[in-house]
Amino acid sequence: MAAGIKNLSKTFVWILIGMLMLGLAGFGAVNLSGTVRTVAQVGDEDISIDDYVRELQREIRAIEAQTGQPMQMSQARELGLDQQALSRLVALAALDNEVAQLGLSIGDENLQNEIVGIPAFQGADGSFDREAYRFQLEQVGMTDSEFEDDLRKESARTIVQGAIMNGVEMSPVMTKALADYVLARRSFTVATVSVDDLKSPIPTPTEDQVQEYYDANTDLFTLPRTKKITYAVLSPEMLQDTVEIDEQSLKRLYDQRKDQYQQPERRLVERLVYPSEAEAIDAMAQLEVGGADFEQLVRERELDLSSVDLGDVTREDLGDAADEVFAAEIDDVVGPLPSVFGPALFRVNGSLSAHDVSFEEAEPELRAELAAERARRLIETQAEDINDMLAGGATLEELANETDMELGEIDWTRQSEDGIAAYDGFRTAAQAVSDGDFPEVAFLEDGSIFALRVNEVLPPRPEPLETARDRVATAWVQEQTAKALQERANSVVTELAVDGDFTTINLPFRVENALTRTAFLDNVPADFMTQVFEMEPSEVRVISGPESAFIVRLDDVLPPAETAEQIQMQEAAAAQLNQALAQNIFDIYIRDTQTRARPTLDQRALNAVHANF
Repeated sequence: MAAGIKNLSKTFVWILIGMLMLGLAGFGAVNLSGTVRTVAQVGDEDISIDDYVRELQREIRAIEAQTGQPMQMSQARELGLDQQALSRLVALAALDNEVAQLGLSIGDENLQNEIVGIPAFQGADGSFDREAYRFQLEQVGMTDSEFEDDLRKESARTIVQGAIMNGVEMSPVMTKALADYVLARRSFTVATVSVDDLKSPIPTPTEDQVQEYYDANTDLFTLPRTKKITYAVLSPEMLQDTVEIDEQSLKRLYDQRKDQYQQPERRLVERLVYPSEAEAIDAMAQLEVGGADFEQLVRERELDLSSVDLGDVTREDLGDAADEVFAAEIDDVVGPLPSVFGPALFRVNGSLSAHDVSFEEAEPELRAELAAERARRLIETQAEDINDMLAGGATLEELANETDMELGEIDWTRQSEDGIAAYDGFRTAAQAVSDGDFPEVAFLEDGSIFALRVNEVLPPRPEPLETARDRVATAWVQEQTAKALQERANSVVTELAVDGDFTTINLPFRVENALTRTAFLDNVPADFMTQVFEMEPSEVRVISGPESAFIVRLDDVLPPAETAEQIQMQEAAAAQLNQALAQNIFDIYIRDTQTRARPTLDQRALNAVHANF
């Protein structure tokens, strides 16, 4: 057992500390009074409020990291994060209860060896430092005994998990059957019937044909659920013309951007430095007689091109070497020339002209930038007053009359992305708003503010033929084309039934040999290979596509290839099956421990945590 404990990855300890620090970062937001300290009891194990808060905080932070948006407790509960956190803690507590009943423990000596081996608890000389140990635990809000108890439990869990999962192997029969299925091969001949092979083109549909197709396929032309929304918006662009910008502010911003507007002539340069003038002269001579190129000289100095690249440099950057470098042509190498590190060869890779934008030329751009920034600040100051007006019962129409906001309307669906619906903030609000909700001010990504109101929610419904006519006609042509291709292909299949010779059917064809189910072929339907593997030897089948039909004859059924790659794939599949089986067995064991531990929840404590989170 000791040997098993030695294999306990110290990575867990770092994960444990990191999780605790992450959880405690938001723990101060929870303030519970009273003597309640647990949210659940699992057998003889308790789940403390602190543990639940830390686990829930970890779940929330993980989602926030993915979305980049803060998450409220109500949103977390809608996503079921509270249940996920509690379920994980109950599973761990049930396993801890099982371990305690089994009497498993790593012992004091093994625990001590694990703790003293953690680098965070070591001093400058590499030995265990008790003060560092206490300091690190204080940072995550744990006592010595709490940390050591958690480490004991995790170690014991690892022993049980290893005892159950190690050595589990899937039946070789199952492994072979799966490998034979995945790696089986087929050889077949395929001919293509395209639109050009039809005897006559598909005509444009008549009005009667369009109406008939529309009536028979109304479900294909259904408008999505639509919210008819009225909104009021105030954007920085709407206020820019009213914002006054003094010339002093413009000149101050221009001076701050002088490096952007006034740039001297520059060169893209590489510099290869040598220890002495003689070595630099010898290197230059090799270049001149063609005995070496610049890249070879760099390698001889045991460098790479990134090490000698100076990027774009000015005359001032080059010092005494500036005149010759700036006089050189692109791709020229000049030198030896002086540098701060000694004699060097310089290769010129590019030339950048001087960039000089006067204040007058930059003024429109600067004015627009300052006006937009001041307009955003002005909007921020107005937002609270506008929200107060809404809270006092003002309508969006009254906002448009009494403020600088403008009124608009949109038929919003999940597919809307034009106009104001191009903003993520508006789409999120439009999706969440319901009929009867009171409008409130929200910000958009560019500093605009808006408020919206749902006037009506339209359920999914047939699109009127008047607006869907072009798409209906296109769909009719596609259907008729598919039928014509199928008929042409069926006639070819009849021909093949006589002599089976693809060379006589006047269609392009090709032979595919030993392809597996996962083989990719261009311009075929997504289920093409699936249908090929359903066929019997010598069977001829028509596989329809959107713009072509394929006539396929199965020529041969082949077993998996006995290549090193295929053997490696079989071994990988066997390893995955073994791992999946072991994990399933362990999951069943965990569920059994939970059943026998009879978990009980303190719903009042959970509600208190959620209310004070």
